[in-house]
Amino acid sequence: MTLTAAPQVSVPTAGTASGREFIALVTALMATGAMAIDLMLPTFPDIRAEFGMAADSAQVGWMVTAFFLGLAVGPWLYGPASDRYGRRPLLFAGMTLYIVSALAASVAPSFGWIIAARFVWGLGAAAPRSLSLAMIRDRYEGNAMARLMSMIMAVFLLVPIVAPSLGAGLNAIAPWRIVFWVPVAVAVVLMLWARRLPETLSVERQRPFTWASVATAGKEVVTNRQTVCFTLAIMFLFGVMTTYLAGSELILTDVYGYATWFPLFFGCVAVLLALSSLNNARLVSRVGITVLVRRMATIGVVLTIVFLAVAFTGGGHPNFWLFSIAIAAVVPVAQGLIPNCNTAAMMPLPHVAGTASAIIGTVTTAGGALLGGLASGAFDGTLRPFAIAITIFICVAAALILFGATTRSDSTETTLATPNTSHL
Repeated sequence: MTLTAAPQVSVPTAGTASGREFIALVTALMATGAMAIDLMLPTFPDIRAEFGMAADSAQVGWMVTAFFLGLAVGPWLYGPASDRYGRRPLLFAGMTLYIVSALAASVAPSFGWIIAARFVWGLGAAAPRSLSLAMIRDRYEGNAMARLMSMIMAVFLLVPIVAPSLGAGLNAIAPWRIVFWVPVAVAVVLMLWARRLPETLSVERQRPFTWASVATAGKEVVTNRQTVCFTLAIMFLFGVMTTYLAGSELILTDVYGYATWFPLFFGCVAVLLALSSLNNARLVSRVGITVLVRRMATIGVVLTIVFLAVAFTGGGHPNFWLFSIAIAAVVPVAQGLIPNCNTAAMMPLPHVAGTASAIIGTVTTAGGALLGGLASGAFDGTLRPFAIAITIFICVAAALILFGATTRSDSTETTLATPNTSHL
């Protein structure tokens, strides 16, 4: 079967933002979560010092873990309710929670209170992350949605390129808690700008906000083969990304002794990720989402097997430049599949987009973070556990993609046009 999608219906336009402004605003909203993580990474040494931790303590990592847990749980605060009340009011509620919890973290008297605030902060950040996906699904369809998601991801990846350096610069001129105040300022500006955002949920697609309705919508999501396959594929692909994020600094420091090179290394890979997303946006228009995800999944398997072979050379300590080339090939392919898989997972379910985005967000974030945590915990001073984990995750994701996007020889790719796509 080809990737399936339901026909579009008209959507209301309560705001005035459209076209490029709509895309820019949605992209900025989705980036608030990444900013809340990447901006503070350079401040970890100061945080350890303030709270009496050892210089190499991993306890500070709970600031990231707690935020991810909030991101995983948070979609359920917004998704099903947004299918009844619309995307805008739930978005503003989540952004308000984002601001309040960030302020609480900035004045928290102990590390424990910071962790609690970070969890609530993640709950707030889940609103722009999950509702933006639902809003995109409300307005775009098929290949147009896949192309838009890839373009958004390319811009989104500017955050990990810029944020760590910005955080280090801020920390050099101000106390480390400045990295909590900056996201507050950005969120306030975005909330004011978001007043121009249209309500994308049409009246005919509103659903009752009851336990029975949410259960029915959830059943539709978890019994749709395409949605389930691509959601699980995203989870494993996100596991690749969290494994890379958690393990790359350790590898450069402990395996190669290049700790001072890490910001440059991290930034260069982030640039490649952005270029991969831009190329993905171009390719999906040419070959269609079904063909593209199948080809990219196959390429990903081949590349990761080569990477695994590289990892086992030199007793698990391969040549640094060989490792760099291999990781620069594998990670962008895995990341490039995520927006296409997001599109494919959401395509069949426009009538329950809020609930679908909640389930997809929870499964992919929680599952991917857990997979990344297990992989990073297996680090043994060599590249082998890192490479084995990435190989397993990509191969499983590829199998799910190929199963979810199975095509018949007599079928053709369906390219669906949607409103307001002429600017893409």
